[in-house]
Amino acid sequence: MHITPQTHQFALDLLQFIDASPSPWHAVDSAKQQLERQGFIELKETSAWQLKTGGAYFVIRGGASIIAFIVGSTPLAESGFRMVGAHTDSPGLRLKPNAAYGSDGLVRIGVEVYGGPILATFTDRDLSIAGRVVTKTKHGTETHLVKFDQPVMRLPNLAIHMNREVNEKGLKLNKQTELPLIFGELEDGIAADRQFLEALASELNVAVDSILTFELNVFDTQKGTLWGANQEFIADSQLDNLASCHAALTALTSIKNPAATSVCALFDHEEVGSESATGASGSFLADTIKRIQFAQQLDEEAQLRALANSFFISADMAHAYHPNHASAYEPCHHVQVNKGPVIKTNANQRYSTNAESAARFIQLCEQAKVPYQQYSHRTDLGCGSTIGPIIASGLGVSSVDVGSPMWAMHSIRESAGVLDHSYMTNVLIALYKS
Repeated sequence: MHITPQTHQFALDLLQFIDASPSPWHAVDSAKQQLERQGFIELKETSAWQLKTGGAYFVIRGGASIIAFIVGSTPLAESGFRMVGAHTDSPGLRLKPNAAYGSDGLVRIGVEVYGGPILATFTDRDLSIAGRVVTKTKHGTETHLVKFDQPVMRLPNLAIHMNREVNEKGLKLNKQTELPLIFGELEDGIAADRQFLEALASELNVAVDSILTFELNVFDTQKGTLWGANQEFIADSQLDNLASCHAALTALTSIKNPAATSVCALFDHEEVGSESATGASGSFLADTIKRIQFAQQLDEEAQLRALANSFFISADMAHAYHPNHASAYEPCHHVQVNKGPVIKTNANQRYSTNAESAARFIQLCEQAKVPYQQYSHRTDLGCGSTIGPIIASGLGVSSVDVGSPMWAMHSIRESAGVLDHSYMTNVLIALYKS
């Protein structure tokens, strides 16, 4: 296996992107910074848009979803849109509104399970808090991003002496009673919630009483790393799906003056069904497309022609074959790490892939000199879904579901391949250039 210095550095760039993005709001902020470094201009949904051919723009909704695009040089009705979609959220633990409470001399933090994380992987980790906090000001409110760099919470395991069958039956945690995290010792004369808010206020350098609300999630403070005999693997949290976000952003910012209008859409709430204003089921992408079309003064027929000529890639991570658990996989669809992007197919439309869209993606891989793989889930196991079917049905566009192969999806510590991240980025560049 040959890993070039450029490919190695690109994997390190991914780890830096993930480690700076411990929440969906931080992920969008990281994306914003990457786009602005490449000259993209921020638009506001509340303002009128003035777009020019070759112009590079982005718009943010709700702080946790972002759409970036470059206006193509060919007529939109003829070329359509070249679109890549991914999601900024990851499964995990979210703090409840009244999170802190005192118990047995400790400050404990009540959490709610977000999506479908492997809960056992959250035990005995150096955990911390990230998200956004809204404070009151003289003129209204202000939203702040917050991230505790040091570990401030933990979910200690129960000793094997009290759980003798843990190695035979697995670690099972009651979501209500066994997930509250330890934040610290309860101080005399200070209520637990006050103690927690004081720590939050200190981190933000604001007055405690100015804090109105917050949206916070738990994250692992351990940094991402490369591993393996040849450093050919990646380990980090949130590879699902920040790896796809990073690949899509890098691909979009790598092209100049594309023929077709090129779009990168990163949505929140995929892990919980996408049913929100910032999710793929919301109007964010459709609204953005309409405003691009309005700026080019397309009539209704031209707008429909543009969509008919469009292509959407739903980029979300894929299940790599795990040799220790062979029975979990479809026998003829063993996807390998570092062997290229995975085309995901499901007859029940859990993925948006069809024969024509798969063929189009294969041709893009061939153009980019990138290997590709095919994946189908075991018939007797429930198959997950993505934003692909949502976007395909909502816009009526041709769509394919793809992803880089990975191990331990939805663990707090996931693994993927160094080569695969470059492979995925290169094929997305080929899309934007097509």
